[in-house]
Amino acid sequence: MDDIAAAAKAPFAATALAPPTVEAEATGDGGWLLRQPVPLGAVPDHLIGVLRDRAAGAPERIFLAERDGAGGWRTLDYRTAAAKSAAIGQALIDRGHGPDRPVAILSDNSIDFGLLQLGCMHVSVPVMPVSPAYSLMSRDFAKLKGVIAHHDPSAVFVDDPGPFAAALEALDLDGRMLLTSDGADGTESLAEWAETPATDALEARLAGVGPDTVAKILLTSGSTGLPKGVINTQRMLCANQVQTIHAYPFLLERPPVICDWLPWNHTFGGNFCFNMTLFHGGTFWLDEGKPAPGLFEKTLANLRQVKPTLYLNVPRGYDVLVRALEADAGLRDRLLGDLDVLFFAGAALPQSLREKLDALSVAARGARTPIVTSLGSTETAPAGTYMTWDSDAWGNIGVPLPGVEMKLAPNGDKLEARFRGPTVSPGYWGSPDLTAKAFDADGYFRIGDAVKFLDPGDPAQGLVFDGRVTENFKLLSGTWVAVGTLRLAVISAAAPVLQDAAITGHDRDEIGLIGFPSLPGCRALCPDLADDATLADVIARPEIRERLRAGLAQHNAENRGSSTRIARALLTAEPPAIDAGEITDKGYINQRAVLARRAAEVDRLHADPPDPDLIDLTGRPT
Repeated sequence: MDDIAAAAKAPFAATALAPPTVEAEATGDGGWLLRQPVPLGAVPDHLIGVLRDRAAGAPERIFLAERDGAGGWRTLDYRTAAAKSAAIGQALIDRGHGPDRPVAILSDNSIDFGLLQLGCMHVSVPVMPVSPAYSLMSRDFAKLKGVIAHHDPSAVFVDDPGPFAAALEALDLDGRMLLTSDGADGTESLAEWAETPATDALEARLAGVGPDTVAKILLTSGSTGLPKGVINTQRMLCANQVQTIHAYPFLLERPPVICDWLPWNHTFGGNFCFNMTLFHGGTFWLDEGKPAPGLFEKTLANLRQVKPTLYLNVPRGYDVLVRALEADAGLRDRLLGDLDVLFFAGAALPQSLREKLDALSVAARGARTPIVTSLGSTETAPAGTYMTWDSDAWGNIGVPLPGVEMKLAPNGDKLEARFRGPTVSPGYWGSPDLTAKAFDADGYFRIGDAVKFLDPGDPAQGLVFDGRVTENFKLLSGTWVAVGTLRLAVISAAAPVLQDAAITGHDRDEIGLIGFPSLPGCRALCPDLADDATLADVIARPEIRERLRAGLAQHNAENRGSSTRIARALLTAEPPAIDAGEITDKGYINQRAVLARRAAEVDRLHADPPDPDLIDLTGRPT
């Protein structure tokens, strides 16, 4: 876009955001301790107390809304949400469910999902959302079977048993209640549960719910081995929302309106987005679309009907959204014209996307919409830091939130981020050995991300993401390669060709790249591509290969060191496989799993002489 350079100079839109403040203390071993000088403040005991407050204060306000299948919306107000979830809690009591066994939810986001989740929280029954991909995209159901066997849920919920038939057949359901939305095929009916008259037993159970009560078991993506069940307590969930008030005081000015697809089985969608809506009495419009071919059109249709006050997504989602907004000025103006913030998390936002979002905001409203983020994980409920200010630094993840103690521990030539505080999980369900390994001797959770100061002389300028500690590797020369930062740099350099990439070169002389193409981006370069074009068709196009070669060549010209220079690259037509742990349900690439599964492609990248089908950037004769 011609106006990108001009947009970078435009001011931020007027939004109430916290400035960066931090206390930094050197530990003497090259590490640091960071704290937020602003205190955390009072934290509610549990989310059900929050729900009841919202039902009393705004009983008829829409809490949740989902598509009804006929082009309209099914809505649930706060008063009804409080009543029906309490009824579900009573039904759980009546059927003998308790705190020792969770209730597993296999289905995607829905009003019924939300009601069952809140019903469980009334009566101290942990809820365990499971990625639908384990049931609907998997071929062997290994992760699903492992999760169910280890966590031993007393009940399994699917909204409609039809699509889940194969997965349910693969499970051992002996001693487990099967629950569906309408009681199909003789199963327990959630709709009937939601009409159960509440008794004194419900209030007695709720009186026993406190900050240390297990609210959820959230599963890690399972990128290495079976997914781990992260214990999420009521204190974690409530404290994290109090923290966000400090970072985003605009939430107190108007109830948030969210139109969102992020899965509730993940901490970003299920804790950050869902709980933020509940905590501030907002409205959550469930987006059944996703940033994927054939599904993103549903997202766009929803955004043409719903006007959010803030928009949350992962970088992959913004990559697709930007192209739609560039092509539709009306949608651009509707979405960005009065938006409080654009929030991203889960992965760093490539600079090329940030610049395009700035330009689109300036075109829509004459100012840049603040683009904000944080660093966290499933084990931190999720946010541990906040970044809300105007920073030119790509990868800035900000400073700790109130109540968070952040240790920067030396790890090789990196500083590893570690967290301690009320939002940190006590550990993993039924896995004391994994719990012990996750914490250091001082009780700090090892998040696995490396960070560094943007300006060591001024910690308040924020911390910059410096890659995953476990992803980094050494070349044969002994030089470390920072995979996370390099991956993002090459994705930006090769825009719009790459959706994601894996970096190769462990114990080799040079760095290679396995590129996963972005179909929307490649279509922008080749508008004549057929609607049914496959990825194999895409990567065969000379325009795509040349753009990738030129982008990487420019990157190399600006990054001549052996730890940042790409020697060879290939585009793969085989998407990352969820069964092999190569990708999470939100689309994040797992570097180690990709390299392990695609060892033959790695060897091909580094073979001598080079394969002529590769993009060779070494300049050496072949």
